[in-house]
Amino acid sequence: MKTKRTNLFLLTLILAVLLAACSDGDKENGHANMNHSDESEQDKNSSSTNHEGMEGMDHMNHSSSGEVPKGLKEAMNPKFKVGSKAIINSDHMEGMEGAEATIVSAFDTTVYTISYIPTTGREKVTNHKWIIHKEIQDTTDKPYKPGDEVIVEADHMKGMKDAKAVIDSVQQTTVYMVDYTSTTGGEQVKNHKWVTESELSAK
Repeated sequence: MKTKRTNLFLLTLILAVLLAACSDGDKENGHANMNHSDESEQDKNSSSTNHEGMEGMDHMNHSSSGEVPKGLKEAMNPKFKVGSKAIINSDHMEGMEGAEATIVSAFDTTVYTISYIPTTGREKVTNHKWIIHKEIQDTTDKPYKPGDEVIVEADHMKGMKDAKAVIDSVQQTTVYMVDYTSTTGGEQVKNHKWVTESELSAK
């Protein structure tokens, strides 16, 4: 009788141990699955952020064809002569400030900073530098004033052309089209529009 009870007790104990082991295994598997799920979600978020960052850089037209609006008058006596070298002291784009520029052309005109909502649906761009007077659709003979609403003809950035814009500031100066090598990555930028005379210094 004692032997049967002992055997029954041992069997019950073994079953209890096995059940406990299975339960712990399930918990560990569940925890592992949760971790895997969290990691997958983090990977997705990381991928999304990187993609958005790439899009943010992609919308800039670093180089242009060099074409300028008809009727734009070349500067008669620019501070920086065509073909000369200068240092860029502005940061319109990453890798621009401190870069050595070659002057491609120079024009005396009115330049504007503008705020606009891109036609591509991106977020509003504020105080964009620069567009010139003849890069505004149906432009008038007289310069615009801060607060005036205009339609942009320039396509320096994706979503800029045909966008509705507000003039933020106005300046009469000499603007330059320049070639330069980016200080971050060494990208060759051709015919960048525009850099004002005050944004350049002698080499």
